[in-house]
Amino acid sequence: MFSKSKISDPSKADKAAPAKPTPPATPAPNPVSGSATPAPAAPKAKPAASVLSTDLTITGNLKTTGDIQIEGTVEGDIRAHLLTVGDTATVKGEIVADDVVVNGRVIGRVRGLKVRLTSSAKVEGDIIHKTIAIESGAHFEGSVQRQEDPLNANASKKPVAG
Repeated sequence: MFSKSKISDPSKADKAAPAKPTPPATPAPNPVSGSATPAPAAPKAKPAASVLSTDLTITGNLKTTGDIQIEGTVEGDIRAHLLTVGDTATVKGEIVADDVVVNGRVIGRVRGLKVRLTSSAKVEGDIIHKTIAIESGAHFEGSVQRQEDPLNANASKKPVAG
């Protein structure tokens, strides 16, 4: 299919090769229904995190399978996949998430597979985790407990033998 060409000058190549027509931008009609077929759907991208801004105060519980970034105030329990408590944020309630990153203030229990308290974090409450990281400078007052399944509130630290 490919062969050497005697044309080496790009300007001559443009003159020698006929212009190819571009495909139409509109979808072709479906022969069965007569209507245009939609283009195949692109793979779904992961949605961006929901951001609660600094001037927002929420009283009530939040529950999502997605990610939440809190910069304002939440008075209630939060359940999410990834929860980021921003520098200016305050959460008063229980946090349950696969990944928890605390930069701001949390008053209440934190349950997470991975919990990270940054140097600006202030946590008053118990932390139940599978893995934890506490940076130097973080303020923490409460207890820390490791569990294999910290997201399950009924899970005990050691399995009961039957």
